[in-house]
Amino acid sequence: MNRNQISRLAKIEAAKRSFWHFQKALYPDFFTDDKKHLRVLADTLQGIYEGKIEDADGNPIKRVMINMPPRHGKSFSLINFASWVLGKKQTNRVIAVSYNSSLAGRFSKGVRDLIDTENIVFEKIGFNDVFPTVAIKYGDSSSSMWSLEGQHFNYLGTGMSGTITGVGCNIGIIDDPIKNDKEAFNDRVLAEHWSFYVDTFLSRLEKGSIQIINMTRWATQDLCGKILESEGDRWHILKMAAYNEDTEEMLCPSLLSYEDYLDKKAKTSPAIFGANYLQEPVDEIGRMYKEFKTYDELPEIGERHNYTDTADTGADYLCSINYQISDGKIYILDILYTKKSMEYTEPAVAKMLAKDQIQRAKIESNNGGRGFARNVKRLLGEIEGGKFVTVKTFTQTKNKKSRIWSNSYWIEENVYYPKNWGQMWGEFYASMKNYKREGTNDHDDAQDCLTGCAEQVNKPKRIFK
Repeated sequence: MNRNQISRLAKIEAAKRSFWHFQKALYPDFFTDDKKHLRVLADTLQGIYEGKIEDADGNPIKRVMINMPPRHGKSFSLINFASWVLGKKQTNRVIAVSYNSSLAGRFSKGVRDLIDTENIVFEKIGFNDVFPTVAIKYGDSSSSMWSLEGQHFNYLGTGMSGTITGVGCNIGIIDDPIKNDKEAFNDRVLAEHWSFYVDTFLSRLEKGSIQIINMTRWATQDLCGKILESEGDRWHILKMAAYNEDTEEMLCPSLLSYEDYLDKKAKTSPAIFGANYLQEPVDEIGRMYKEFKTYDELPEIGERHNYTDTADTGADYLCSINYQISDGKIYILDILYTKKSMEYTEPAVAKMLAKDQIQRAKIESNNGGRGFARNVKRLLGEIEGGKFVTVKTFTQTKNKKSRIWSNSYWIEENVYYPKNWGQMWGEFYASMKNYKREGTNDHDDAQDCLTGCAEQVNKPKRIFK
């Protein structure tokens, strides 16, 4: 056996064990060592597959989100990954979902052709050199759903609007479900994606299945965003920007040079450029609040307060916040954020105050707030523990927008929310996440009320001599 034969056999053996070396063996001109991001992606996918990526408690993570710039080899890598896992274990079953059936078909054909193409050139290495006993079942001609020899089902490719019936999988892939920025901000499209994910996609995943989502982060309420709100701690996030401002380095100069990066930046709107090349959701740009701190356990010692801002008009929200002050910081206890009438909100606020054993409640007296406060006081007298709540009213005369602006940094640094606050108070959470520093916001009731809480903590203390 000569040196070339020994080298070839070594590459084949490495390709069986390592997904990165599998790609290098089959596509040596593209998967090169200088493309470090592709090595990270390959190792991440293999780590998820083999259960070697763990959460903070040491449990294997089975879910990965990939957020990378366009034209950087991520979909190509996923096609190769689907092929590699089918070579590793013929009982693996893959369901891959793309934007539409046409793209799903191309993805499926890429996986199928890689497995089905016989290599006849010694100098090259093909799939059948690495996994010689694996082949597409004879006569299984469908390009979107097919099997390996000896198996009933191994692969299904479908679009986001398609159906998945009669089959299940242990590896589920969603690849680029959003076409463009117009779809990213279409509430109907985003709702359809979420419905497909929870009602169709998840129903086909077997226990312990791997989930892979590869997409541009267009919007905070896109599929990735909604998943992160509900179970972000169960996902491994692989986020890569085209350019790292801290190190002043491109992610992959051979795929996108710094000069081309600047050219695209100059010719593309900042919002679209940020989403595509920096993985910054368009609606995060210009946000008032960029960080939200959370807590697992409340401090044992603290004063309990409430701030309530009644709705100015029927289109506005009543916002009432119970909070604890500990070491000068605010810990949110409960929130009522609703457009319902006072017949609902008055008893709801009273019950909320009594439940959390609030010591002092401040209710804005503007726009009917004084009458609201009187009724809340009366109702508290009828609730166990309610008599111990002190309710005060006051008139707010300062400019709302300037108050929100001037307190925004303090709120980011000193307000703590329960860890699952997005699930607890969805509308309040969305309002805080999406509130813009400039431009028009649909509502500012959540921000106004939270600012009121901050002002109560930071108001000057009166000194008596």
